[in-house]
Amino acid sequence: MNKITQLFNIQYPIIQGGMIWNSGWKLASAVSNAGGLGLIGAGSMYPEIFREHIQKCKKSTNQPFGVNLPMIYPQMEEMIQLIFEENIKIVFTSAGNPKTYTSILQKEGIKVVHVVPGVKFALKAQEAGVDAVVVEGFEAGGHNGKDETTTFCLVPMVKKEIQTPIIAAGGIATGRGMLAVMNLGADGVQMGSRFAASEEASSHINFKKEIVNAKDGSTMLTLKEVTPVRLIKNKFFHQINDAILNGATLEQQKELLGRGRAKKGMFEGDLEDGELEIGQVAGLIDSIEPVNKIITDIIKEYHQAIAELSTPKFKF
Repeated sequence: MNKITQLFNIQYPIIQGGMIWNSGWKLASAVSNAGGLGLIGAGSMYPEIFREHIQKCKKSTNQPFGVNLPMIYPQMEEMIQLIFEENIKIVFTSAGNPKTYTSILQKEGIKVVHVVPGVKFALKAQEAGVDAVVVEGFEAGGHNGKDETTTFCLVPMVKKEIQTPIIAAGGIATGRGMLAVMNLGADGVQMGSRFAASEEASSHINFKKEIVNAKDGSTMLTLKEVTPVRLIKNKFFHQINDAILNGATLEQQKELLGRGRAKKGMFEGDLEDGELEIGQVAGLIDSIEPVNKIITDIIKEYHQAIAELSTPKFKF
């Protein structure tokens, strides 16, 4: 047992990222059934669809699961009410001020975790009284911090400043990666990219195959002035990146981005004109696997890595 397994009453301190267009009820329930904490990603769902996914998840697992709720969601009040009605007990919030909803949710007995990209934001989350923070480094896929601080640097920086439990995210897809960040001060890990390339993820098979095909250097952070996002370098990426390099204004960038790009890429499988949001760690992912095998392999490798530490590579 550690702080995170106790907080959520789960077997392993492994949290699945609440990724839009990837994190439906099938993925969330599979992760929870395998001993981690599954999250339904509400960011790409209308309220009625969100409710449907929650109800299906309840029927598919008797283990704890939660939801991820971006605070820029246009119908936040309706989503919060829905969370109360469905008796959800774990909520991960992101992309907003943690003070807005933390106490409101906690009054209903809900554990609240907030995603942060830096020390300043971690301190604000602690001040707001969250139960834990997700510390997300620059390597992460999807929407990201502007400062380009890596997980390896960010976790110990945050650990030095706060007492709230820390969940590390960004660049973690293996047992060795999990051990590394926990040695740096994390109490648990959140993995997105590894679960995006699972059989149970709700994303399109074209996108899953593109994750498997990704190498080092296949992704890059772009759209920093609009909303920083890490993408696979496809036709759309080069179109928007070239426009930025050629001095496109904020309005021109927004016009090029348009609407529905993430859905087009990740959910509908348009590998040319869609946004393909994934982390740098995609370069380590070489197969689409069922969730149960993914988690079993991660835990096995984690214990192997611990065993190897008893024979250090360098002795003083």
